[in-house]
Amino acid sequence: MATNLALDDELILQALKAGHHKTKKEAVTAALKEYISHKKQLDIFKLFGIIDFDKDYEYKKMRSR
Repeated sequence: MATNLALDDELILQALKAGHHKTKKEAVTAALKEYISHKKQLDIFKLFGIIDFDKDYEYKKMRSR
């Protein structure tokens, strides 16, 4: 999908340098993937206290059923 964006040139240059990316597209794609991954990790925090945890659960034993 072709998209035109007005991005801060200084931020793009910093991203290119920090990530050792060859192109602006590569830098923006990597940044978006990292952003999405980070947001998904934050969503996991919402589950703390909601899901019960059984410290004695043996997942390997359950595989052999």
